[in-house]
Amino acid sequence: MNEARRAALNAWLGVEITGASLLSGGAIQQNWALTLADGQEWVLRTDNAATLAVSLPRTAEYALLRAAHAEGVTVPEPLSCCEDASVIGAPFFVMRRVAGTATGFRLAKAAAAQGGDDALVRALGAELARIHRIRPPRADLAFLGEPPADAGAGFITAMQARLDAAGTPRPAVEWGLAALARNLPPPLPPVLCHNDFRTGNLMVEGHAVTAVLDWEFAAWGDPHADLGWFCAPCWRFGNSGLEAGGLGSRAAFLDGYGAGADASRLPFWELAATIRWAVIAADQGARHLSGVERSLELALTAQIIPELEMDILRQVEALDAGTA
Repeated sequence: MNEARRAALNAWLGVEITGASLLSGGAIQQNWALTLADGQEWVLRTDNAATLAVSLPRTAEYALLRAAHAEGVTVPEPLSCCEDASVIGAPFFVMRRVAGTATGFRLAKAAAAQGGDDALVRALGAELARIHRIRPPRADLAFLGEPPADAGAGFITAMQARLDAAGTPRPAVEWGLAALARNLPPPLPPVLCHNDFRTGNLMVEGHAVTAVLDWEFAAWGDPHADLGWFCAPCWRFGNSGLEAGGLGSRAAFLDGYGAGADASRLPFWELAATIRWAVIAADQGARHLSGVERSLELALTAQIIPELEMDILRQVEALDAGTA
């Protein structure tokens, strides 16, 4: 952050910022650590040069953070939101910085060293249940639009549209979508889905959750979409036996979530998670190739698509056989 933008930010926030450093790990958004003259530590979140069309704007993400904070979800305290792009070049919001680590492979390595951390995944299940207590209609979340009549059918339609728009043949992914259509579960009343609740977006210190981060994909939907995303093979960071995010057991995670979880719906949504991540990975690669945002991280993300396609084929076989 250059001096001119820091000065503009000081003026808009009415504070004195003595330090500003770009945090790692922001594939879609930029996160800046801010140190204030009085010792407070904040985080500023704003857009990268190239964004995903399905990512909500920062003003919407701030409203979601406020709603979650009010519901008792463990999130950073939301402090201020600026829609004026002239201040630092793009809209942004500021939240209080929290302790802990969100680095996926580090959390997974620590969990594997102790044979799984069921205390942590039980706490994560409880956090997700709190998120799902937020239900439509909500005037403060009107930007999310009307809830889908059938979240599963809507997911299939949306993913097919994104594949068609990209124009690159993905037969394994389309085979997965066909399997979802064959195994579509009946719809449930919609809840607020975080839609990226996974290891890597969760701040952890010891066995405790210190923050649920990155709300830019949130939408109304089936609660099992979040449960399946967290448990999908693609988010286990090599700990295939620790089915809950590579951190602990599926049983402990669902126990923490409580009575609303229906394990019979998870195979559908875990396959949906793998398909969705494959589509996102392709989009990330396209962002790099567009030249707007040259990034080794984005380029490497696209390289995992063949692995995801193999996972899709395995999951389709299990879903169709009823053995998932």
